[in-house]
Amino acid sequence: MKTTTVQAELPTQLLTQLEVLINDGWFEDVNDVIVNALRRFLETHRPELMEHYIREDVEWGLHGTD
Repeated sequence: MKTTTVQAELPTQLLTQLEVLINDGWFEDVNDVIVNALRRFLETHRPELMEHYIREDVEWGLHGTD
């Protein structure tokens, strides 16, 4: 799978919680946690996200300008 590097700022407490999961063997590293979390988020919110983007497109079509 092709990947792209991104930079993110995380609250210290959140990173500490991630490190506990990593140290307990639940994940390989922070990258593994973030990829899994984003994948699950997108899988569970896909219908809501699609509706949001469709509404944006409709709004642009009705009122937008090029």
